[in-house]
Amino acid sequence: MPSRGKLVLVTGAAKSGKSHFAEKMAAELPGKVTYIATCVPGDDEMRDRVARHQVRRPAAWQTIEEPINPAQVIKEFDETGHVFLLDCLTLLVSNLIFQYDEVPDEEKILENISELAMMSYKAQSHIIIVTNEVGWGIVPGDPLSRLYRDIIGRANQTIASYADQVFVTIAGIPVELKSGD
Repeated sequence: MPSRGKLVLVTGAAKSGKSHFAEKMAAELPGKVTYIATCVPGDDEMRDRVARHQVRRPAAWQTIEEPINPAQVIKEFDETGHVFLLDCLTLLVSNLIFQYDEVPDEEKILENISELAMMSYKAQSHIIIVTNEVGWGIVPGDPLSRLYRDIIGRANQTIASYADQVFVTIAGIPVELKSGD
């Protein structure tokens, strides 16, 4: 039976250094790196952010844009020595929410996240997932934003429960919350 890889969750606030830390971690691991991008840029400012992220990545890294089903990408390309960096869970949840014409199905979205967590945990590859902590601010003023905040909170808990390691980044400093030792 092939050996299991490692699942790492990197969380924190916006501009806390999450992606930079996750990219550094992925670059230091042996093997091929596949970057799973969940962002669907809808305006020039977001396209600029994506471009800045792309420039930082080593040229040897493969990028797969998968805004809805990153678990399928992991399943398809999983192998010992492979590293996946999924950036980010927060945008994945947003994409899943906006698939619905009416009220989003919270439980169905969380089933998708559970599938991602299980697939990542069982993978032979190393999986690094980046997410945001969005619930540390004020209570959002509208129902959709509150739903989004709640789903992200539950999604983060789900991934963290499967993760071998969990880090939070604050002011560019990663702090280990859960150790895989």
